[in-house]
Amino acid sequence: MKVEIYSKDFCGYCDAAKNLMEMKGMDYTEYRIGSADVTKEVLLERIPNARTVPQIIIDDTVIGGFNEFRDWVNNQ
Repeated sequence: MKVEIYSKDFCGYCDAAKNLMEMKGMDYTEYRIGSADVTKEVLLERIPNARTVPQIIIDDTVIGGFNEFRDWVNNQ
């Protein structure tokens, strides 16, 4: 399973999503907005409707933010 998360510093929902991923033993790739050439524009190129972070993608399917991810996890 390929898990990706777009996040930013000082984001409680981003931290909660990453903590949930770690609790479930999920390896993930993090793209932190504001570092290493990751900008808001990069996020919007990948997910044009993104308005908040985190944005979580699993196997190239956009899950959404923390609440949607939590629901996805609970339904697995």
